[in-house]
Amino acid sequence: MAITRQKKEEVLVGLQGNLKKAKFIAFVNFHGLSVALSSDLRRKLRAVGATYDVIKKTLVKKGLDDYKFGGALPEMEGETAIIISETDPISPSKVLQDFIKKNKILKVTGGVFEENYVGPETITMLGSIPSREVLLAQIVNIINSPIQGFVVALDKIAEKKA
Repeated sequence: MAITRQKKEEVLVGLQGNLKKAKFIAFVNFHGLSVALSSDLRRKLRAVGATYDVIKKTLVKKGLDDYKFGGALPEMEGETAIIISETDPISPSKVLQDFIKKNKILKVTGGVFEENYVGPETITMLGSIPSREVLLAQIVNIINSPIQGFVVALDKIAEKKA
């Protein structure tokens, strides 16, 4: 069913508003994705502050024309959806990567990261970065390690003297 010109303009205005605030954008080919899986993905992305929308490719390209992102726009092949996050680029890419591993249906075709168009390999790489909490725990462990080693050494010295 065709979309009216007025509806297209409303979608374009909404898309441009979201793009203005976006810190992360991903394009995915969703061919073969069932409604149940699509709803599941939307729920998981919403939980991390991202949106999943199916918008005509011509409207997406028109919306992206207003922004001067570096590089070339990735090829959007097939049925394309757009994922936009206004908060964090890591969490939605991690959710997307986990969803793809589990269901093997979606295919990332590219995206926008740090004001540049990027390929699918960059989106996949972002998904492999540990979460903020894990990174903080690793830093605390690195800071604690020399102190812990020193305490163990002092304990061994105390045992020998006793």
